[in-house]
Amino acid sequence: MIKSDEYAKHESDFIKQYQNKGYRANYQIVDGALIDLETKEKFKPEQVKVVAEHRYEGMSNPSDMSILYVLETPTASKGTFLTGFGPSANLEDAEFFKTIPDANYSENSNILKDE
Repeated sequence: MIKSDEYAKHESDFIKQYQNKGYRANYQIVDGALIDLETKEKFKPEQVKVVAEHRYEGMSNPSDMSILYVLETPTASKGTFLTGFGPSANLEDAEFFKTIPDANYSENSNILKDE
């Protein structure tokens, strides 16, 4: 089995691994709420738990930066959310993740590392 740290360069590889662990939901942030695109459920920042996050810098352009958030909600909705940070940040996305309470952020940076 391939260790997850071998995937650290590509967001899509981590997304696939998390999907295999049940994190399949796709989300969008609209009007300060996280929306599950399949079920249309809406979640406020205090309802969202960030179980892991991965930061990436572009291989050819270090200012091309992104964060992959691995999320759980009070319902069965679990998934990932990829967004830019730094100069490429979406302000609505950044504001939403800033307002998630610190207690809702896991200490884990990578929940796949034990595979």
